[in-house]
Amino acid sequence: MKSPLQPQPIQRADLLARLREPQPWDAVIVGGGATGLGIAVDAAARGLRVALIEARDFGSGTSSRSTKLVHGGVRYLAQGNVKLVREALEERATLLAIAPHLVHPLEFVVPCYRPLERPFLRVGLGMYDLLAGRRSVGPTRWLSRDETLARLPGIRPEGLRGGVSYWDGQFDDALMCIALMQTAYALGATPINYVCCEGLHLRDGRIASVRAVDAETGESFELATTCVFNAAGVWVDGVRRLADPDARKLITVSQGSHLVVERDFLPGSAALMIPKTRDGRVLFVIPWFDKLLIGTTDGPRPDAPWEPQPSREEIEFMLETARGYLARPITTADVRASFAGLRPLFDPGRAGSTAAISREHAVLTEFGNLISIVGGKWTTYRKMAVDALAAARRAGLLDARSARTEDLALVVDRVLVDPARRSAPDAGYAEHCRRFTQARTAEDIVARRARLAYLDRARAERTQSAL
Repeated sequence: MKSPLQPQPIQRADLLARLREPQPWDAVIVGGGATGLGIAVDAAARGLRVALIEARDFGSGTSSRSTKLVHGGVRYLAQGNVKLVREALEERATLLAIAPHLVHPLEFVVPCYRPLERPFLRVGLGMYDLLAGRRSVGPTRWLSRDETLARLPGIRPEGLRGGVSYWDGQFDDALMCIALMQTAYALGATPINYVCCEGLHLRDGRIASVRAVDAETGESFELATTCVFNAAGVWVDGVRRLADPDARKLITVSQGSHLVVERDFLPGSAALMIPKTRDGRVLFVIPWFDKLLIGTTDGPRPDAPWEPQPSREEIEFMLETARGYLARPITTADVRASFAGLRPLFDPGRAGSTAAISREHAVLTEFGNLISIVGGKWTTYRKMAVDALAAARRAGLLDARSARTEDLALVVDRVLVDPARRSAPDAGYAEHCRRFTQARTAEDIVARRARLAYLDRARAERTQSAL
C-alpha cells in the first residue's frame, strides 16, 4: 500500500470554474455521503473525469449520523444473512488498513444475566469470528463475572453471571466522508458541496445532462455527462423522479436515533452491547471521545426531513433499556446531545418492519445511463462503489479501466484528527477547515469537523457563535 496522499487546499472558485467548462463529464455523481464519495474516489482512481455535487455539506445526511461502527453486523448474522456479514467483515479489515487514523478496533462486552445466555452468545459470536478468519481484529472469549465487571465498570452487578467479549471496529463517520472527499480531489475529481441537483435533461430516452445550482449564489450549471450515479441516500427516489415523475418507490426510510451522555456512567474502554431489547432490537453503549454514545433504535419513518430528530418515545426507550444494565440510572437531564439518522433501506417488496429489511445494497440502471445505488451500510461503502462502477461498465457507459481502492490509503489530515485542536476549535482550526475541507459555515466546522454538535449541544452552540 502506498503512503497516504496529503491534503490539498481547495478553492471553491476553481471547482465552480470546472463546472462551467463545456467538456462533458465521464460521470456526474449526485450525493456527497459515503456512497457518492466512495464512487468519486473509485472513478477518479480509474482516471475518469468526474464531478460530485452535494446539496448540503459532505456527510450531513445519514453518513454523519451513524452509530460510528465499522462492523459485520452481529444482528445480521442472527438473521441468517451470512453473505452480508462476510462481505462487511472483509471491508472492515480494508478500512482499518486504508484509514487507520480514523478507524480502530474496539472491544465489545455482552454482560449475561440469564441462564444459558452466555453459551448461546459464545457460539454466535464465535461464528462471527470464524467468518472474519484471518481478518479478525480480536478474539471472542468467555468472561467471568469479575472480568465482566472489570471490563464494564458501571454495569449493574446484581444477577450478573459473566459475559462474552468480542471485537469490532469504530470510526469517525463524518471525518471519513471528509477524507474520501479530500482523496477524490487529490486524484483529480471535482467534489463540491452546497450545489443542488435540480433537473435531469433527457434526450432520446437517456440522460444528456444534469442541471446543478449553486445554493449560495443561484448560478446554474448544465453538466453534460455519459453516466449519472444517483447516490442520494434516502432522497434517491426524488432524484429518479426528476427523470420520471412516476418512477416506482425503491426504498423504505428507517430512522436510527442516538443519545450522548457523560463517560462516567460506563468509564471503561470497552463498549456495552445489549443483544436483545424488549422489542428484539440491539442497543449499544459505546465510548466515543470523552462521552458515551447510546444507540440505536430502528423504526420506519414516512418522510425524509433534512434534520430528523429523535422522538420522545425513542429517547425514553433508549434510556429505559440502558437503565436495565447500568448501576447508575440515566435520566433525560443527563443527555448532552441527541441525533437521528435516516437509513435508505432497499425494499421493493415493502417488507413492513424496518428491522427485518436486509442491509444489502442494490445497483439499478435506468434510462440507459442513470445508475442508482440503494440500501447498503457504511462499512460496505467501498464495495458499493466497486459494484456501481461495474454496472456502468456492463452498460457500456465507461471503459474497463481498473483501480484497486482496497490498496488506496485515504488522505490523512492531521489537523482534523488532532484531539487538542478539535476539542477546542479556534480561528486557526476554522480556517484550515475552510481551506482544506470545503467547510462553508460555522455549523459545518462544529458539527462535522470538530464533532462538538454530536457530543455536547450547549458547548457546540457557544463555539459556533464564536466562529
